[in-house]
Amino acid sequence: MNISQIEIVEKFITAYNSFDIDSMLKWLHPEVKFKNISGGEINAMTSGKEEFELLARQSSYLFKDRQQKIISVTETANKINVEIHYHAVLAVDLPNRLKAGDKISLNGNSEYIFKDGLIYSIIDES
Repeated sequence: MNISQIEIVEKFITAYNSFDIDSMLKWLHPEVKFKNISGGEINAMTSGKEEFELLARQSSYLFKDRQQKIISVTETANKINVEIHYHAVLAVDLPNRLKAGDKISLNGNSEYIFKDGLIYSIIDES
């Protein structure tokens, strides 16, 4: 199966939106690095597929619904930059005063770097 880097990112985001962690994992390099930056602060970081899986499974319980919608895509050799609109509905109360049922809506950018045909690095920034 010959699949483009853009198609891999689209499949990864589709799996994310549907809380399908197993499908997300199949597109990740075993040594995947993940970083989430919000307001200039790193609020989540993983190294390796196992750490990523743990974070993905833990964070999935925080949301009733979540949706990353691709606004634009830029591709260079081994890198895909995606501008996204993110919308989510919380399933639980969070310590930062957000409550179950609250809606989150923001725009951000995700950078996907590839190695050996798989996603090797993800940096989400909003």
